[in-house]
Amino acid sequence: MKRPYIIKITYFLSHRLVCPITSSLGKMRLALLLLPFLAVTSAFSPSPSGRSTTKIHETKADLEALGKKLNPIVGYFDPLGVTESSLWGTSNEFTIGWLRQSEIKHGRVAMAAFVGYCVQSNFHFPWAMTLDGTPFPSTSLSPPEQWDALPLGAKLQIILFVGFLEFYSELAPGVGVGSGQTHYTKGGKPGQFPTFDAIPHPVPFNLYDPFGFNKNMSEETKERRLRAEINNGRLAQLGIIGFLCAQTIPGSVPALVGVVKPYAGEVMAPFSADFSF
Repeated sequence: MKRPYIIKITYFLSHRLVCPITSSLGKMRLALLLLPFLAVTSAFSPSPSGRSTTKIHETKADLEALGKKLNPIVGYFDPLGVTESSLWGTSNEFTIGWLRQSEIKHGRVAMAAFVGYCVQSNFHFPWAMTLDGTPFPSTSLSPPEQWDALPLGAKLQIILFVGFLEFYSELAPGVGVGSGQTHYTKGGKPGQFPTFDAIPHPVPFNLYDPFGFNKNMSEETKERRLRAEINNGRLAQLGIIGFLCAQTIPGSVPALVGVVKPYAGEVMAPFSADFSF
């Protein structure tokens, strides 16, 4: 069976949250809605230079145990039983791996979006954005308005860069290949971004831990920080959606009334200012 590759276009540099582009149906959509509450864990650590052969298929029992560690009050929360299903006619282990990866990735994008939203609401790069001297959008605009003000070429650069990272993260070694890592749906570690060691030309830095500060981190510290990452990601998903709701639906978030600027555009239409279909 062919592996379904899912390419999510996420505009973390423009500080907005966009849903993944999939061809999934009802239960899968419900699963995505519950991702912030599923008891999962991540493995955000650099992969070894050689091919990983360790397979760690996790089960519902593992998620139940992790649920209490992640949130002792809520614990394991899966009222629809999505972790017991088999998406695309695959195995339950495949489904759990896919759901774990999805939440970890959405959490990381949301954390980048939330921080970026706060920063870009108050600061912008002082140098020119384009060769003709056009400056970056001013802080007088809200982050979604700043995105709308970007030239089409700049938007495409951002999307292609994020798309490359998504494509590269899905790569798994083929038969006879001596480098790479096991795919997260086949027993690999969800959330682990592969290194650039297998690229033919030298790449000085990896996406995670580019300076090697965490290479000697203890397993206990890794486990604690990985749990914190998921909890922070869940909170950030609520945070960035709160910002966007407050901008587009007046009064929907009372705590943000007068804090964020109203936005009359469409946050789910990234090219509405350039052209439309």
